[in-house]
Amino acid sequence: MGFTSHMQAALSEARAAAARGEVPVGAAVVAPSGRVVARAGNRTRELCDPTAHAEILALRAACAAAGSERLPGHALYVTLEPCAMCAAAIAAARIERLVFGASDPKSGGVLHGARVFTHPQAHHAPEVLDGIGADEAQQLLRAFFAARRAP
Repeated sequence: MGFTSHMQAALSEARAAAARGEVPVGAAVVAPSGRVVARAGNRTRELCDPTAHAEILALRAACAAAGSERLPGHALYVTLEPCAMCAAAIAAARIERLVFGASDPKSGGVLHGARVFTHPQAHHAPEVLDGIGADEAQQLLRAFFAARRAP
């Protein structure tokens, strides 16, 4: 079976997050059938909630739709490497495949920093594909932060 990327759905959510003044990170959860079942962008500022990362919001919506706290066979597409909090939630949800765009050497929790999936405490480690849509994801982040720093 071939690989079909759903990163454009996540990038769309990242662009919408930027338009709301949020850090432009987007996520999409894809069911085993290949259908996008949940999408979200960051809403930490809007909701005054430090846990309202795109991944957490998308996982919550997908779990609610599935009627389960676990999403076996599902894939999660994210524009930026998940932080340690989100990586732990991904493991808890039993996501089968994590696909992310830009690496995050400062705050990432998958390939950088905590490397959550490599710890013995991780009950589940998804397949990880990185660099998918990385250029566009990085451009969104750079433009967002450059505009914040401009006088």
